[in-house]
Amino acid sequence: MSTESAESDAGTAVTVTREAAAEALDLIESEGLDTDVAGLRLFVQQGGCAGLSYGMRFDTEPESDDAIVEQHGLRVFVDPASQNYVGGSTLRYEGGLQGAGFHVENPNVVSECGCGESFRT
Repeated sequence: MSTESAESDAGTAVTVTREAAAEALDLIESEGLDTDVAGLRLFVQQGGCAGLSYGMRFDTEPESDDAIVEQHGLRVFVDPASQNYVGGSTLRYEGGLQGAGFHVENPNVVSECGCGESFRT
């Protein structure tokens, strides 16, 4: 398994923690997807009270212009427009009863809404 990240021309790559990669790989496999090709798409969309929000979904393969990061066996795909917002971010996973799930630690954020679901850069 590769633990190195790739950098795209659009900026600094996203970093993935070991825990986030393990959780995402389990979910990808449970969907019956091939983890050698499929991956987690991280994107930014308009929404929320602060203006922008994160989205994630599984994709069977990257688009031709995606930045592709592979860490701990997980492939992460980021489109060029989203890369401008998430470059340099860390994708992590937290378990537990409250706040469980994937979280993006983004150094580009200048403010977040009160609930932490949306942000502004």
